[in-house]
Amino acid sequence: MAKLNELDKELRTKIILRVRELREEYEDNQSKFAGELGLDKQLLNNWESLSNNRGISIYSINKICKGLDISLKDFFDSTIFSE
Repeated sequence: MAKLNELDKELRTKIILRVRELREEYEDNQSKFAGELGLDKQLLNNWESLSNNRGISIYSINKICKGLDISLKDFFDSTIFSE
């Protein structure tokens, strides 16, 4: 796997912050949130970890969006991505 450049790392961080933001709006408890969306809690925990060097796939982001009944556009239409 190729190393991420600085722009990629910045995007990964913004995606992590957006996932965390949506989870906290929907359900503060990671385990409950993961369970309600049919996700593995450890996987969600890894996705939300800023020290994780791996990103989250667009397919996983889409699964979160479907579980929250929002579109991918809604996911990325956040001030987090314009900062």
